[in-house]
Amino acid sequence: MASIPTRWLMLLVLLVARTAMACQFQTVASLGPILVDALAIDFAWVGTLIGLYMLPGTIIALPGGMLGQRFGAKRVVLAGLALMALGGALMGAHSLALVVGGRLISGIGAVFVNVLLTKMIADWFARREIVTAMGILVASWPLGLALGLVSFAPIAGAYGWGAVMHAAAGLVLASLLLVAALYRDPAGSDEGAVARLHIELAPREWLLVSLAGLIWGTYNVAYVVLISFLPDLLTARGYSLPEASRIVSLLGWVLIPSLPLSGYVAERLGRPSLLMLGTFTVVALAAAAMSYGSVLIAPFGLIVLVIGLPAGLIMALPAQAVRPENLAGGMGIFYTWHYAGMAGLPAVAGLTRDLSGSPAAPVAFAAVMMVVAALSLVGFRLAKRGGVESS
Repeated sequence: MASIPTRWLMLLVLLVARTAMACQFQTVASLGPILVDALAIDFAWVGTLIGLYMLPGTIIALPGGMLGQRFGAKRVVLAGLALMALGGALMGAHSLALVVGGRLISGIGAVFVNVLLTKMIADWFARREIVTAMGILVASWPLGLALGLVSFAPIAGAYGWGAVMHAAAGLVLASLLLVAALYRDPAGSDEGAVARLHIELAPREWLLVSLAGLIWGTYNVAYVVLISFLPDLLTARGYSLPEASRIVSLLGWVLIPSLPLSGYVAERLGRPSLLMLGTFTVVALAAAAMSYGSVLIAPFGLIVLVIGLPAGLIMALPAQAVRPENLAGGMGIFYTWHYAGMAGLPAVAGLTRDLSGSPAAPVAFAAVMMVVAALSLVGFRLAKRGGVESS
């Protein structure tokens, strides 16, 4: 009986850590216009700073998982949280060089945390409520983004933007202490196993899991660009920055319940590909309408309602792409694509803002990303026909 509450307690501990990670990621996006003035940078630099948090994942996502297997997931996660706290402290300095360096250090730590938290949840839940547990864990990301959206602008207004960076670092440090004090591995876990630095995937598996990673990456880029640049568009249309941030925070708050429920909805409908394609199309059209039309609230409300539906379905694609014995390596490739997109494409969105001079340009860019996700899903389904069987 004790094991039932224990695994949910472990989930809660890891949920706090991942929420802290999302809050730290959101610091730059929430302070974009403030940082432009304070650091004498442009919006392309804001996009670059957003992406720097993800850049290390393009290199260390796959070996990060192997380090966790070699030294133990908890140890590597604690090291990652320590790096995040250090990097966040550096970002509070009023220096662009320290902000860049701190962002990269935080990003390195966040890669270890992000990749290994999924493994730790899988260790505890195995085949018991794993879909629910993963949905709850994924929901921690929009929770952290929403908390940042509603709190960081007022903190910056009262105490300065450096206080926001230090507050996020303090939250990370608190989650480090929580994990250190409460988290333990489940009985029978193989934390002592040594990972081989070798991946044995068939060419079709490489293609399928890469397409799955491209879907996840472009979907997340679209979401992050919307949540990062929509406040700028709303302020250009007459809203104050705190008002705009509160409105856009709905993109986070609504995802919190919708992510755990999306898998249930998809199972009831029995048409996962149709649900994903439909969502990508609706969000792309609504974002385009916000960019080129005068009406904002109606298309924004549509995005809020549907954007969270495909997340759990996308996360299930790697299991359909590779054989079960290759899933660990496949997830490393999947996350590498995700991090590559998240590292570079937000900067492109910021560049569209600078070159066009229009706050609507990044929102149109998000619409394009949703179109790419839809096309990648079509490619995934076509490539899968006659290939790897669904697990």
